[in-house]
Amino acid sequence: MSKWKTVRLGDVCEQIRGVSYKPADLHNDLDDNSVTLLRANNIFEDVLNYDDLVYVDNKKVSNFQYLKKGDILICASSGSRNLVGKAACLEEDRKLTFGAFCKVLRTDSINHGFFKHYFFSPTYRLTISNLSAGANINNIRAEDLDNLQIPLPPLETQKQIAAVLDKCTSLISKYKKMLEKYDTLIKSRFIEMFGDPTTNPMNWDTVNISSLLTANASNGFFAKRDEYTEDGNVEVLGVVNIVNTMYSKIDLLPKTNASEKDIKKYSVKYGDMLFCRSSLVAEGIGKASIVPENINKTILFECHVIRLRLDLNKCVPEYMQMLSTTSFFRNQVLKHAKTSTMTTIGQDGILKTDVRLP
Repeated sequence: MSKWKTVRLGDVCEQIRGVSYKPADLHNDLDDNSVTLLRANNIFEDVLNYDDLVYVDNKKVSNFQYLKKGDILICASSGSRNLVGKAACLEEDRKLTFGAFCKVLRTDSINHGFFKHYFFSPTYRLTISNLSAGANINNIRAEDLDNLQIPLPPLETQKQIAAVLDKCTSLISKYKKMLEKYDTLIKSRFIEMFGDPTTNPMNWDTVNISSLLTANASNGFFAKRDEYTEDGNVEVLGVVNIVNTMYSKIDLLPKTNASEKDIKKYSVKYGDMLFCRSSLVAEGIGKASIVPENINKTILFECHVIRLRLDLNKCVPEYMQMLSTTSFFRNQVLKHAKTSTMTTIGQDGILKTDVRLP
């Protein structure tokens, strides 16, 4: 590995901007005068999905904006930091184009299999997280992408690495499908144990969530984009780390510098319940996870997150997190959400929710 050279991404690939269009340029269906257009929402967990498609008039698309097999599609601009930088590779020949909030990286000098795995790597994710942190409307600039550094082994080594990582990716995909089934099983078991909270067949006490806290609800720490640095003294947890599992994801967090006062005010600890307070889609609002036990580092929570500090003498954090996934809780949260360019919810909206408490 020491003999591998490192190259600047802008020197080995072409960067292509997406199609700009107006609502009048869209077609209701795919026809001879339109082409399928991919957007940021079509990039999901390192792969492309084709569930929510739009069709744009052919006249809006330049020849170089048609996707090619091996192209890397990246979400380059979004109101939500958890979307910025998401990438997927076009693995097949299909007639597709992509929207203006996305960019494509295209190369003929690197093995496509090796190239795509760079964009799934921790190095890439952490770099993009640092670049996009701290902005309200998050963007990856052209120069940000061009200046990324990628290790470049010999071509045969690239092919070998790609083959191994493809096998790993296949195993991970199967594992995720298994976890989805387990998640369904857990939710089913939760209902069996505690009853459907909507109808409350167990007659558990109904209490307001605000009565289960040891401190006021709080929005998180704000740092500007250029204040995030690898040499920072604290790590910062954001909405991207509030994942669809029990606990918050606390690895590969961006770093910044914070004062002792901010560290005291915004640090998280086990039992803290963290809520997403802004999202491009309503489904993301109020998504919650809890801070895991035995964290051995200082972590702050960012301004797009609401923290509830639960009273562990009154409630079990894991129970509260599971309850937050039920329709009983979700419907209350969505009732208080506000939508403009983004969907948001304030502290009051979260604190107005009721819970069933065994």
